[in-house]
Amino acid sequence: MATSSGTPTNVTDRPKPVAMSVTSTTNQKIPRAKLSSMKTAASQGSAEKSRRNGLRNVARRCGTAAGTEADIDVVLPNRVAGAPPSALCWPRCYATARCSNTRHSLLCTVGLSPTESAASILAVASIEGSVAVGDLAGIVAFPRLLARAQAATHAGQWEDAAQLWEQVIAANPTDGRFWGRLGDAHFHLQHDSAAATAYQRALDLGVSAYFGATDHGQGFPFDLAYRITCCYIRLGDIETAATWLARTLDRGYRDIAALREDPLLAPLHVRPEVRERLGIADLSGVTREEGWRFDLALVEREVKRRMVDPHRLIRAGRFDAALRALMAAIPDLTDAQIYVELRRLIRLVGDGHSLVGRDPARPDLLLTLPVQFYLFAEGLYIIAAAREHAGLLGKRVVALDGQPIEAVLAALEPLISRDNDQWVLHQVPFAVRETPVLHALGLLDAPDRASLTLASDDGNAETVALAADLDQPTHRLYYAFPAPPSWMYLPETLSFPPPLYLRNPWVHYWFEHLPQARAVYFQFNRVREEPLEPFPAFTERLFACIAANRVDKLVIDLRWNNGGNTFLTLPFLHRLIGAAQVNRRGGLFVIIGRRTYSAAQNFTTMLELHTNATFVGEPSGSCPNFAGETSEFRLPYSGLTLNISDLYWQTSWPTDHRSATPPLLYIPPTFTAFAANRDPALEAVLALDSHLAGI
Repeated sequence: MATSSGTPTNVTDRPKPVAMSVTSTTNQKIPRAKLSSMKTAASQGSAEKSRRNGLRNVARRCGTAAGTEADIDVVLPNRVAGAPPSALCWPRCYATARCSNTRHSLLCTVGLSPTESAASILAVASIEGSVAVGDLAGIVAFPRLLARAQAATHAGQWEDAAQLWEQVIAANPTDGRFWGRLGDAHFHLQHDSAAATAYQRALDLGVSAYFGATDHGQGFPFDLAYRITCCYIRLGDIETAATWLARTLDRGYRDIAALREDPLLAPLHVRPEVRERLGIADLSGVTREEGWRFDLALVEREVKRRMVDPHRLIRAGRFDAALRALMAAIPDLTDAQIYVELRRLIRLVGDGHSLVGRDPARPDLLLTLPVQFYLFAEGLYIIAAAREHAGLLGKRVVALDGQPIEAVLAALEPLISRDNDQWVLHQVPFAVRETPVLHALGLLDAPDRASLTLASDDGNAETVALAADLDQPTHRLYYAFPAPPSWMYLPETLSFPPPLYLRNPWVHYWFEHLPQARAVYFQFNRVREEPLEPFPAFTERLFACIAANRVDKLVIDLRWNNGGNTFLTLPFLHRLIGAAQVNRRGGLFVIIGRRTYSAAQNFTTMLELHTNATFVGEPSGSCPNFAGETSEFRLPYSGLTLNISDLYWQTSWPTDHRSATPPLLYIPPTFTAFAANRDPALEAVLALDSHLAGI
């Protein structure tokens, strides 16, 4: 190194430190050993004083008379047993205090500043047998303690549950589910202050609404906020309760009708801001225009409150402008026309699950033609019909009331909520049946009938008049797809048997071993449990069949699967990942299509990410990442129902911006194959023997 003058200096040339002694105020020198002893004693005295102050702070914040070491236990997350106080580095710690006022709390959470808590951490104590941090025996015993707490909760033994969850939290205060369960116990015991405290801590830590888990926590954050609201109402603190009700709604509470009807919330129902947000009003004497305006104002609030990304709509401005225009046009529109424009408005939300339903009490909006259409590459065809119209099966639709079918489809397209355009191909044939909608759009002369111009394979055209009815409204036929049992279905009328994908479309899941092809065909039509065989049991039976036979290919057919409960698919996915016999390139094929949607899309995405699947068919009806959930609400005046998606499913990578899962082998549905009871997609899979890169 160099000095300021630039002259080199060796380390050994540095001046040696001078030994110093400490002199008292009387100028008497104190030996170094005695000085060290004095410092230790002073430090211990200061620590004890600080510890006692910390205990008093805990008791004061808990509002109890507790204040002795026996009454107060300090729980410090992430602290290793035996670590010195100087090892603390977190800004706040949490202490637990046993309170003499049992209605208040058996366990209060108190935030302590570093000054208040620095010396109160001389031990991580336990509450009546709870596990001390770092205690190996206690850690090993923790699962049994947790099981006892869960059992007490499930049995409704709330006194025991409260004490057991206290012990669980003393051992592990880092899991929001545990705090939520403690809150549940106190809530049922009407220890409302303690319940609110525990629920707030659960909110701070976060909870998981994992429906597939055995113990799925407290559901959504808004559930906890609602419970806190109830606690403060029972405590008589209406102002704080109103604050928490607002937070409940801000966090996306779904069932506003339940909040309107909840008798416990009656003290809040008189407040103007609550009445507005919940849509509480006496509509018995309002005019039609006032009633519709009330409904549309509620639509605006709920869309912006519920949807995953409301700021995208607000920035775009299209939603607000369209809503204002619709409100202004109410006097000049029929109810059916308002319904159509409301569908056009909700389409702007930008996902397939956000849509407008119909009230069964409104038959004027439920009328539909007694036929089922499907859009093939060759055009729109009738594939199913009520028995009295069986002669229409297989006919291609050319026009409705003289309007070319291309113009009809183009007019309906803006009303279809979707994740991608593939979903429109699936949904628009349902809309073609809805005569009140077509009439409101000016495409039909009457709202309850239509004249269909049909073409046969031989080129001949005919015009048929059909009356609409209430037998199979859209929402009912959608779940009876491809046809209700009472109707005639084209594949079942042909002289040769239907292919596998058309044999059992109404069964949630089934499989068949194909020995000659060394394959197993598994059709998964809905992500729902079959009552006679739960999906996990079905999964084991399917893979047992694969293991017991010479199976080279597993074909998973998701063409008809429009969703359900995503979490049901996980056991199958885990089993498939480990099935080396078929989970390989050339051994696993997935057939997808326009109806592969929602939970089925999630399953498709997981198969793509975690297995060696090759996809066949046409693009799926949704995106690998999408907004989608079902939580409907009813408009008080019109009775219409709306659903606004409030969950974002990022099942794929955040950089995945595809509008659909595309197939490697593109085989779109054609009427030629359908009318011949052939399945080109499965035929291609079974014939494929090449093991090339990517296949």
